[in-house]
Amino acid sequence: MNHLSLWCARLLPFPGSPPRADSTLPQKARALKSANQTFVVVPRAGPAKAGVSARLRGFGEIQADFMPAAGTAQSGRCAQCGVPFCQTGCPLENNIPDWLRLAAEGRAEEAWRQSQATSTMPEICGRICPQDRLCEGACTLEQSGWETVTIGAVERWLGDMAFANGWVDPIRPRRERGLSVGIVGAGPAGLAAADRLRTAGYAVTVYDRHDRAGGLLTYGIPGFKLEKHVVQRRIDRLIDGGVVFRLNTGIGVDLPFAEVRDAHDAVLIATGVYQARRLTAPGCGSHGVIPALDYLIASNRKGFGDDVPAFERGELNAAGRRVVVIGGGDTAMDCVRTAVRQGATSVTCLYRRDRDNMPGSARETLHAEEEGVVFEFLAAPRAVLGGASGVTGVRAQRMALSAPGPDGRQAVEAVPGGEFDLAADLVIEALGFEPEDIRGLFDEPDLALTDARTLRTAARTRATTLPGVFAAGDIVRGASLVVWAVRDGQDAAAEIDAWLSKRVQVAA
Repeated sequence: MNHLSLWCARLLPFPGSPPRADSTLPQKARALKSANQTFVVVPRAGPAKAGVSARLRGFGEIQADFMPAAGTAQSGRCAQCGVPFCQTGCPLENNIPDWLRLAAEGRAEEAWRQSQATSTMPEICGRICPQDRLCEGACTLEQSGWETVTIGAVERWLGDMAFANGWVDPIRPRRERGLSVGIVGAGPAGLAAADRLRTAGYAVTVYDRHDRAGGLLTYGIPGFKLEKHVVQRRIDRLIDGGVVFRLNTGIGVDLPFAEVRDAHDAVLIATGVYQARRLTAPGCGSHGVIPALDYLIASNRKGFGDDVPAFERGELNAAGRRVVVIGGGDTAMDCVRTAVRQGATSVTCLYRRDRDNMPGSARETLHAEEEGVVFEFLAAPRAVLGGASGVTGVRAQRMALSAPGPDGRQAVEAVPGGEFDLAADLVIEALGFEPEDIRGLFDEPDLALTDARTLRTAARTRATTLPGVFAAGDIVRGASLVVWAVRDGQDAAAEIDAWLSKRVQVAA
């Protein structure tokens, strides 16, 4: 029994035992209940979730917000730990117990203000963060055998309520600094930095190659996880606050990076990583083998009502096709769940490790299974079958996990005689992303890179090797979570503010 279990055992009945009437609760458990720490009698319950048949009829979010009484009750399950592991499990270090307590007391607006103090996108993170691997997975109740608090659902509920009730303040800087910052990339890191920098009084211009801001929030994540009006209202708030967006502007293509540097007092590179890792098996160049991001962007554009010729031709459309998605992360789950909504005749996810080793959210895997996706765990692609003009299947190899390596992760090895074939008309590669050639694209030979081709920054800072140029998000840390991009963008904004303020002081 670990220290968390011992802590709870002194206070609580055995986890999993049925709720008891108040008269039979131990004295300490009654005290917990009276203090709004009601996890001893209130079971974990998420917000209402649409049935599978209803989900597959469209791309709307599958879960609703809490009703007020349910949100308050679920917030009250927080144990108000002396050492809040949920907070340390959150990349943003959100003050989770504080806003859960306020929500449990019916002080929803105060709870919202506490949640947005450390996050520029709480209602977005509440929707798409893998809470089971972060805050909820670290929750004391979860670690001690009780069910975790529904932190993500409460965060989303508070954020949506804030927009509905006008609690979200417009950006109105107390004073204008007379300095400007250019941000390259309108994804989560860029938007988070723009919010903080504009609030601090800097003129902010955000450059992005796409025709809509939001990056992966807009074009990479499907609507059933994040409806696009949720992203757009954040962008609208930035525009209303004075942030300028220059869209359809690829830096290094439509506009030289040198001109961006000349136009601003500081620059933040927040481009993300978009170069897909490609399958190297024989036949991988056949028509019908496509990168995950191309597929997801096409689907999201159709959701906006755009004309997408490759979708209409069937190249990026799963309707009526047998689909195999290769990979086990959240992008793979986005692809398989998109395919079933598009009307694929079958959808299979091929992943070389087992369920416990999947890098994506367990919640998303469960949703995919509910929606009819078949998982082939411990299976790796060996070849794409068919010819150059079309795919007919995937030849796969059964795998086994070896003993853990020095990093603690198990390698995989082929099982002799374990080859098998899967029928497929469309193969989607969801193998992850790598950085593009930023140094070459920006024509900046002095921009230092790491061995992984991400941007090198000085130790514990966001400063690159170019004076006045900073970097944040996936282009620094590699492909990661949206919540980490938000954290990096906010931290970069604080660092840019400090750097510019120091320059002004020195000049004075």
